[in-house]
Amino acid sequence: MAKLESSEIERRLAAMPGWELKDNAIVKLYRFENFPAAIDFVNRIAVIAESSDHHPDIGINYTRVTFTCSTHSAGGVTEKDFRLAGEIEAAFNARSGQSPPTRA
Repeated sequence: MAKLESSEIERRLAAMPGWELKDNAIVKLYRFENFPAAIDFVNRIAVIAESSDHHPDIGINYTRVTFTCSTHSAGGVTEKDFRLAGEIEAAFNARSGQSPPTRA
C-alpha cells in the first residue's frame, strides 16, 4: 500500500478531531474514567487490529491511552492507518459513559 502525501494526510485529518500527524504517523490520545476502562478499550481495539492484520502502537499511562497508526512497510501513513483510526474512533464513540478525547 502506498504512503499518502502530506497534503492528503492533512486534508483527511481535518475531518478527524483530535487526530494529528506526528513523526510519520497519525496519533490520538484518549482518556478514560479509570484504568480498567482503559485496558478494556485497548483489548477491544486489539481484536479489531488483529482481524484487519494492521496493528497500532499503543501507549498506556493509567487512564490515558495513545494510539499511533503508521504502516511501517510503507514508511509512513497509508489508507490502512486511516481505516484503523476510523475504527478506533467508532469504537470509542460507541462506548457508554465516554469522556471527551483530548489531543496527543
